[in-house]
Amino acid sequence: MADKKPIELEEGWASMQRGIDKLIRLLEGETESQFNAEQYMMLYTTIYNMCTQKPPYDYSEHLYQRYREAFNNYINDKVLPALREHRDEVLLRELLSRWNNHKVMVRWLSRFFNYLDRYYVLRHSLHPLKDVGLLCFRDQVYADVKRNARSAVLKLIEREREGELIDKMMLKNILDIFIEVGMGSMDHYERDFEEVLLNETASYYKRKAAEWINEDSCPEYMLKAEDCLRLEEERVDNYLHASTKPKLLREVESELLAKYEQDLLQKEHSGCAALLRDDKTEDLARMYRLFSRITRGLDPIADCFKEHVESEGMKLVKEVAEAVEAKKEKDAGKPSRDSGTSHEQQYVRQVIQLHDKYLSYVSTCFANSSLFHKALKEAFEGFCNKAVAGSTSAELMANFCDNLPKKGGSEKLSDEAIEETLEKVVKLLAYISDKDLFAEFYRKRLARRLLQDKSASDDHERSILTRLKQQCGAQFTSKMEGMVTDLQLAREKQQNFDEWKQRKNKQLPIDLSVTVLTTGFWPTYKSMDLALPGEMVEGIEAFKEFYEAETKHRKLTWVYTQGTAVLKGNFDIKSLELVLSTLQAATLLLFNEAEELSYGEVQERLNLQEEDVTRLLHSLSCAKYQILAKEPAGRTISKNDKFKLNVKFTDRMKRIKVPLPPTDEKKKVIEDVDKDRRYAIDAAIVRTMKSRKVLQHQQLVLEVVQQLSRMFKPDFKLIKKRIEDLISRDYLERDKDNPQLFKYLA
Repeated sequence: MADKKPIELEEGWASMQRGIDKLIRLLEGETESQFNAEQYMMLYTTIYNMCTQKPPYDYSEHLYQRYREAFNNYINDKVLPALREHRDEVLLRELLSRWNNHKVMVRWLSRFFNYLDRYYVLRHSLHPLKDVGLLCFRDQVYADVKRNARSAVLKLIEREREGELIDKMMLKNILDIFIEVGMGSMDHYERDFEEVLLNETASYYKRKAAEWINEDSCPEYMLKAEDCLRLEEERVDNYLHASTKPKLLREVESELLAKYEQDLLQKEHSGCAALLRDDKTEDLARMYRLFSRITRGLDPIADCFKEHVESEGMKLVKEVAEAVEAKKEKDAGKPSRDSGTSHEQQYVRQVIQLHDKYLSYVSTCFANSSLFHKALKEAFEGFCNKAVAGSTSAELMANFCDNLPKKGGSEKLSDEAIEETLEKVVKLLAYISDKDLFAEFYRKRLARRLLQDKSASDDHERSILTRLKQQCGAQFTSKMEGMVTDLQLAREKQQNFDEWKQRKNKQLPIDLSVTVLTTGFWPTYKSMDLALPGEMVEGIEAFKEFYEAETKHRKLTWVYTQGTAVLKGNFDIKSLELVLSTLQAATLLLFNEAEELSYGEVQERLNLQEEDVTRLLHSLSCAKYQILAKEPAGRTISKNDKFKLNVKFTDRMKRIKVPLPPTDEKKKVIEDVDKDRRYAIDAAIVRTMKSRKVLQHQQLVLEVVQQLSRMFKPDFKLIKKRIEDLISRDYLERDKDNPQLFKYLA
């Protein structure tokens, strides 16, 4: 059988060209029937035969070249002339149509020439046929129209920014061409379109920002900026590539926000300070959202917030100082025990409200940002450590906490409200640098409440101690917790004493109640060797007997200054119950045995120092209740005075409490705290030097400050003084060559 005659190149290509021409007519919309299976197989077979013939009739290489030429011819004859006669949106629509046609042409021709793809292309590591078609389009069509197409796209985007409706789907499809011609790389999209888009965007918003900053208030400007950012994000979602989003938004943020931040924040009637002043929480939240987008954009807002809060706090400090001063002037000449106390209580209440308000700003407007928590902390530290009407905030907070759980306190609150307020005031304590001062004031107040049975609830007392422990550590509250526990044990001890009296059948001339305290827990009280009246001596001896039998190796020391007594006073008009201190009661009982006593006789019989006797006699003869009559009459006590019972004394109440003149407790507290601070500084210096052995002066001071700052802010001069003292006591020594270097002496 004779060999089949090979197909010549031109003969075979003429057949293929007819198929290509038919495809082009279809693409151009001319009247032409679709390819049927027979036509398709004939074209496919022609290529197959021309590629499988024996050399020199294997035309694979020629066909691969002619495949590319078919695209180039079509592009030059039909596509480019059609595109070059259009501009703007019409150009984009034509380009999209030509791109879609091109993809159809690639799909069909690559099928006809499929055998080339499977063998020739693979064997010679050439571009696959689909890529050849795409490269033809990129190198000729895309290269020719990309500038005009980009210009048309950018015009449409600007029109959309100005509020016009545009064909978003068409834009997306056009931009897909910029992406697809990259064949897996974004280079063409980024270089030929995105770079110019970003420059145009910056220019557009630069113009807008320059207009708006002069015309609009800060809130109006921010609304526009937020709207622009939202629309740009939508723009990306609608037709730009996702990778463009951060770059595009960065341009908008830079032009609208970064470049105008100071101008916006400092706008006179609508800037950050004005928004804070007028409680514009929604605008503040928007400001936070917008400026959190730019690097360090929140810093100036946090500074403004801090300044505003501190200024509000200083206003409160000034108001209370003025109110206290006004009250002092009004009360001048009148007896007044605690001028200004109500104003100071109100001050703490207002500080709590201020903290609630701006803490809520931090959570709602500023997304609980640590930057704004820090600003709030620094603002409160700024004014909370200022003197308030001559008192420290530590003292005022201790007084406030004393008033809350007290029976008949000025704060008439439910249990839940007391708990909530306690929690808030303890949170404020975090801002006080002198926490040790608060602790000492509070301990003194707590002792007084407990000993005078002024505490409304043990639960409230324990609750505040739990909160203080969480805030300041166990060491802070250990003594106070001991005091509360002491009171419970003392009640049990009293019950045991009552049972002991029954067992022993002991009848005492007075009802005696004794509170046994542990010395280490309680404040130091003044001890005195009071000569007790006989009525009291018998009761005390009985308790001693009971206590010593029950408790070995413990010594009782009686603190008469903290005791109370109730006496019945038989006056001419009516009998009255008098609630007195133990010392006042002992003084009055002297007048059961003598009708008249001189100052010296009272002092001798009580065995007290002059200052105590003067204070006692003043409270009983010159103050609110004049139970003793003084000769000569007057409002001051002298050593020549004589006293007797004022039998004409009466009062509308049946039971009255006779107060003692207040002592300067504040001075004593401050002295005690100063002493404790010296010990604390000594301990911190020795602790640090023991572990480090040798240390520079500055480093030692810094480490000591760091150790102690949780409880108080140590004074540098005091630390220096304590170092000198420790050197003199041979705990440390100076280096001979470097006086700034210290060594620890074991």
